[in-house]
Amino acid sequence: MKKTLGLCMVLSFLLSAALAGCNANAPAQGSADPSQGGEITVYTALEDELVTEYLADFNAKYPDISVNVIRESTGTITAKLLAEKENPVADAVWGTAASSMMVLDSQGLLEPYAPAGIDAILPQFKSDKQPPTWVGIDAWETAFVINTVELDKLGLKAADIQGYDDLLRPELKGHIEMSNPNSSGTGLLTVTGLLQLNGKDSGKGWDYLSKLDQNVAQYVHSGSKPAKDAAAGECVVGVSFGYAGVSQKAKGAPVEVVFPKEGSGWDLEANALIKKDDVSAAAKTFLDWAISESAMNLYQANYPIIANGQGGTYEGFAVNPVEQLIADNDFAWVAEHRSEILNTWMEKFDAKSAPQD
Repeated sequence: MKKTLGLCMVLSFLLSAALAGCNANAPAQGSADPSQGGEITVYTALEDELVTEYLADFNAKYPDISVNVIRESTGTITAKLLAEKENPVADAVWGTAASSMMVLDSQGLLEPYAPAGIDAILPQFKSDKQPPTWVGIDAWETAFVINTVELDKLGLKAADIQGYDDLLRPELKGHIEMSNPNSSGTGLLTVTGLLQLNGKDSGKGWDYLSKLDQNVAQYVHSGSKPAKDAAAGECVVGVSFGYAGVSQKAKGAPVEVVFPKEGSGWDLEANALIKKDDVSAAAKTFLDWAISESAMNLYQANYPIIANGQGGTYEGFAVNPVEQLIADNDFAWVAEHRSEILNTWMEKFDAKSAPQD
């Protein structure tokens, strides 16, 4: 089913002003000179195939700029940037969780910069510092990717798995794969979404995750891997994100993509300039392009919720994608409690984590 999102659909459910924090005192950066060439290093959590597709557009427009892309999961990128605080390697971050951007911003790692075209980005998709310290490009959300062939062997149908409680069915013991929130942004948004759906600090969310853990075979270090493994029949249910499942189905895999009826945890993919002694003009040019009309058109092909409010078309959504998101996603709470949540998860569930590559 195809759905097209307009501006009016995104306004009600996106980030609150609590995301933003205080206004920065730095002067506006302005847009970069596109004639500037050079070599830059960009950290990204975007999927490999998307990076290749998107960069082809940038390279065609700016052949004099060489982009060295380091692709890792969100948690790995966040930890890497924090570790490199005193000697930063990256020039820019592209397509990494806004909840991580808030952590990096609080540590003074981000250089305020207003990319060209910033006025086209909805206020809810960027920090309200002036100039902003990060700018969002799209949103992504929790989804269940179900191998229908393998599920049938267990005596179940995709219709039997419509919400989080259905993942606790005894038939699924040892057949679920999920992302580790310490290394995966998808894992983190799923865990924090469940905690919020169950009253944040009530303990009910952790109780649910403990029950779910009994059915989980392993926790992997990528948001898309559970979808890929479900498509390959290596697990029956992969707790992943929408694009990952829909793309596997489009390739012909015997999977159904289910968005939990209670609502999906979600986050924004965002861009930022890294604070360095010598900020690269080429990095600014890259960030200008990363929210340009041509880049937004590329994001729109894969995501139904993008930062300029135009929205995309998305095969696989049975409902309005914005209505699928949990409405009260408190990013400020996530950023404040991130370390505590990750440490608690590690203590409780890390024994089932797959080895890191």
